[in-house]
Amino acid sequence: MAQTPDLFVVCNNCGNEVSPYITECPYCGRRLRKRAPKIERDGTVTEPKRGRRGRGTRKLRRETDSAPKTRRLRKPAIPRLGADAGTRPYATIVLVALSLFGYLLLLAVNDGDVALVGKPHGEWWRVATTPFLYANVWYELAAVTALGVFGWLIERRHGPLAVLALFALCGMGGAALTAVVDPTPFALGGNGAALGLLCAWAVPDLVARTRHEDYDGDLLGTAVFAAVLLLMPAATSEASAIAGFAGGAAGMAVGLALAGARIA
Repeated sequence: MAQTPDLFVVCNNCGNEVSPYITECPYCGRRLRKRAPKIERDGTVTEPKRGRRGRGTRKLRRETDSAPKTRRLRKPAIPRLGADAGTRPYATIVLVALSLFGYLLLLAVNDGDVALVGKPHGEWWRVATTPFLYANVWYELAAVTALGVFGWLIERRHGPLAVLALFALCGMGGAALTAVVDPTPFALGGNGAALGLLCAWAVPDLVARTRHEDYDGDLLGTAVFAAVLLLMPAATSEASAIAGFAGGAAGMAVGLALAGARIA
């Protein structure tokens, strides 16, 4: 039955006079009623009716509460090979430190004794040392910076063994290919290793982009790094174009394999 409300009500908690149309006291926050009264067109106020919950509704709620809760399945991530985002990239740090030491080594030793300068003539160990050696500081800055950035990213994603394997495959493998193909091989530095790590990291994001999927990488910054490394043989004779392109191709193949593992 409609009735005319009081001008105000008194809060039982703080004793202040408040409007009868609110459900909580604005002074102390105490709950005054569950529902506000309904105002009719003629100005009268009707108190809300308390609804009854049916037996079917109560039964459905009990069954829902007792049903086992399932966890939402996550999308399969890329295989990590023991990666841990919370640990330091020790493999990348070691490779960068050896590259910096290689620059100091060439200040005291002739590059023909430790690097790939001319045919190895049985001294194939020079293929393993030449990716760490630099005689041009600007070349070293570009290559070692790319090595540190993308080596760290690869190590976060797949672990230290992936970084070491890619460095050996792309850097040392590119130098070995240069020694076999070039009649007068001359290769210093790790442009092949840097391009290999860059491509291995970027290819999964490129695949995700073509599939209109989300990706986390900065492909524009990666393209700038790649352009600098690819053009490095034109700036200095120390950087081998064969080693660079071979390392990038090997890294791209590894990146495609990792992208396929992610989709699977």
